[in-house]
Amino acid sequence: MRPFRLAIIAGEASGDALALRFLAQLRRRLGEREIVLCGVGDHGLPEAGLQTLFPQADIAVMGFGPVIARLPLLLRRMEDAARGIVAFEPDLLLTIDSPDFCLRVAKKVRARAPTIPIVHWVCPSVWAWRSGRARKMAPHVDRILALLPFEPEALARLQGPETVYVGHPLMERLAEFRPGTAQERQQREEAMRPLVLVLPGSRRSEIQHLMPVFGAAVAKVAASVPGARFVLPAVTRLQPMIEAASGQWPVKPEIVTGEAAKLTAFRHARAALAASGTVTLELALSQVPTVAAYRGAAWEAVLARKLVKLPSVILPNLILGRNVVPEFIQEEATAEALSRHLLAALAEGPARGAQLQGFAEVETIMRSAGESPAANAVEAALAVVERMSGRPVLSA
Repeated sequence: MRPFRLAIIAGEASGDALALRFLAQLRRRLGEREIVLCGVGDHGLPEAGLQTLFPQADIAVMGFGPVIARLPLLLRRMEDAARGIVAFEPDLLLTIDSPDFCLRVAKKVRARAPTIPIVHWVCPSVWAWRSGRARKMAPHVDRILALLPFEPEALARLQGPETVYVGHPLMERLAEFRPGTAQERQQREEAMRPLVLVLPGSRRSEIQHLMPVFGAAVAKVAASVPGARFVLPAVTRLQPMIEAASGQWPVKPEIVTGEAAKLTAFRHARAALAASGTVTLELALSQVPTVAAYRGAAWEAVLARKLVKLPSVILPNLILGRNVVPEFIQEEATAEALSRHLLAALAEGPARGAQLQGFAEVETIMRSAGESPAANAVEAALAVVERMSGRPVLSA
């Protein structure tokens, strides 16, 4: 039996982690059949056998300014990736996240080699903004593997590629985020001396705009709950910026770094004040009542209001189809509003109870895909390979 040839394009560390999970499940699925890898990736992928076309660092760039500065290299690497993949003649091209790069490579590959199956893992947020991208993906993406349960219906409505909900990787890590010992459960239940998570985001712009109002909100909560402890898990690269900003707060938070410290704080936390983003889903699955906020530059707010047509920007709210997490955007994100709702989330009562009930529903919905998102992703991808080749994968 000839080797199964898998091409992977992963543009950043989170994509590498998904690729490694996919590869592990693919090896289980194919048994003795050899797997040969080619593409772009890092953080364990070369060690797993990936023949890299060029360093991932060449394309790992975020932000409008940095992208413009590196545009000539990015365009060249798109061409290099497409050319290398077509020459590799894979049984499957798996592109992971990084849609601005990956989907352009997919388009080039489809134009040169129309019979190569192309599957993209992590649905772009076309349901939130720039919805026209969905229809544009359809000719060169055969299937999207979605992390969120509402995305298949959204992509169908927008006439995008066929989309399958395979589950979110967070579902495999629930025990890491939740109290596992009597001491952790006792800490979370302690209403008089609660631990409050403060999560101002992982981007410089978020830190810049949210830290002042978060500091004022923390001071108000501390005045009402004198025993409260405030813990801020910081991204290491932003720690100096966060320390400088929190140094101006009337009540200083305890700043921790590293994944282990973050998970410990999640397991102990009774409530959280967080920037909008994926962390709100982590908090929901951790069963930590949350108040969410977003502030950006004035021009960003004007643009967002024109482009984003959603009743909420908070993932748990979108999954449920109703708002259980209070959210405050731009000028609505005041210290008074944030602190008032955070106090309600800390106290036993209807506001806290409604969030916890909603989070239980989120978990049920998220579990609908099954226990292993990576195994689901492999099955969904191989179904495309078999459909396009006209023969079972194991007989190829």
